[in-house]
Amino acid sequence: MFNHIAQIQPGGAPSVFLSPSTQAFNPHITGDGNEEYWMNLITDAMIPYLEASGIRYGRNDPDGTLSQAIAASNAGNYDFHLAIHSNASPPTSPGAFRGPNIYYYATSTEGRRMADIIANNFKVIYPDPNLVIIVPNTTLAELRLTSAPSVLVEVAYHDNWQDATWIMNNVYSIGRTLALSLTEYFGIPLIEP
Repeated sequence: MFNHIAQIQPGGAPSVFLSPSTQAFNPHITGDGNEEYWMNLITDAMIPYLEASGIRYGRNDPDGTLSQAIAASNAGNYDFHLAIHSNASPPTSPGAFRGPNIYYYATSTEGRRMADIIANNFKVIYPDPNLVIIVPNTTLAELRLTSAPSVLVEVAYHDNWQDATWIMNNVYSIGRTLALSLTEYFGIPLIEP
């Protein structure tokens, strides 16, 4: 049921539903903004690359709920669903964790393929490539309930000073890397805007 396959119509442009975090209640440890703010900036940075590369896209409503984002994604018949978040360490060890975590639905071959692509590309831009990990999951709603193959990217930890600063200083690089990953997934070239 959840082994979604990307099915791009012959001659049609590939499409993605972008779902940046709506979690404004997660502050960055730096005091500059929150998870919702920075993930939407990263998504904004992706758009020119997607448009130049011929990838159609939809996007969640920053004021909407997670259920509304999933419903919009499913209603749009997209080829892929990309959720973009930042992470937080467990409450027992705040700020202790670092690195990008790329989640995919555990039985989805297309989700795993995209997770591998994103992880390989993040290893090029993240300061410690050994901290870039892929995580199979069966509980996250954006992996479990979307019709399209999906990945949820936790780009780094917003409660860790080094990671939060890295996010802030690399918005365009992260956005370009995610756009590059989509072009690789769809088998098309990345066009610089």
